[in-house]
Amino acid sequence: MTEVGVHLPPAEALAARPVTAGAAAEGAEIERRPPSTRRRRRVGQMVAWIGLTILGVVFIYPFVWLVSASFKPRGEVFDNRLIPQTFTFDNYVAVWQEAPLGLWLINTAIVTVLAATTVTISSAMVAWGFSYFRFRGRGPLFVLVLATMMLPGAVTLIPTFLIWSALGQVGTLTPLWAGNLFGSAFYIFLLRQFFLGLPRDLFDAARIDGASQWGVFWRIALPLSKPILVVVLIFEVQAVWTDLMRALIYLRDSATYTVPRGLKALVDAYGFGGEWHWEIIITASVITTIPMIILFFLAQRKIIDGVASTGLKG
Repeated sequence: MTEVGVHLPPAEALAARPVTAGAAAEGAEIERRPPSTRRRRRVGQMVAWIGLTILGVVFIYPFVWLVSASFKPRGEVFDNRLIPQTFTFDNYVAVWQEAPLGLWLINTAIVTVLAATTVTISSAMVAWGFSYFRFRGRGPLFVLVLATMMLPGAVTLIPTFLIWSALGQVGTLTPLWAGNLFGSAFYIFLLRQFFLGLPRDLFDAARIDGASQWGVFWRIALPLSKPILVVVLIFEVQAVWTDLMRALIYLRDSATYTVPRGLKALVDAYGFGGEWHWEIIITASVITTIPMIILFFLAQRKIIDGVASTGLKG
């Protein structure tokens, strides 16, 4: 008796190959959809991509214009050409000669690091107290902390200035960051909500093993909270780097100016009512914006990874 082999056509042979469950489910899902549904989905995706592209162009155009204008001579700054007709690097040389831009950047970096670090640590400590400890009046006290967010900044502006004036700190960089030693209600809220999602069994086990309250917070809670801590740091860095109001109130000498206060001084000197050297102002704006752009690209992945890992924790 001869053995007869079964020969499958190429299409059937491909169909007979083993496929993963996910691929099979996806293929079945696509096959079940009617052609009209698939077309509508493609059209919807195309419309979404077109809309996102238009929004991206709208948002990025001002900065592209700013960068382009920084490479133009004085007479061509406002010609609205994205590609300069006369390309020059003179503005990037002149801006360092006309203003102590390097000193302003250093001052801003010092204030930013101190402010972001202190507000992150202090807010985390307060948030840990509200999330971990059980004490009478915890709820009303937390509501009182959140209520401080409802106060406009103008309400506390004069009392805060009088305090720093009595301490002899007006004209220094201290008022720009030292207030963060007492935390921020918004960051306290964010951190408390994250701490409440951490498994309390870890902390109880650490206490049983002999860890102190501070050890539980510093060695267990904070390492598990890196995603939200990074978010708080980034938010505060951006807020302090662009803070003009406090710099206008407390800084007197150009040697202590931060970047926003220095740009305001350049606008007064070379912009409206000045010598109309807008190329200097624009070039300084580009230089002082670059650190924030670098921070965005460095922190973007950290934020996404943090959100993903937070979601995996459930």
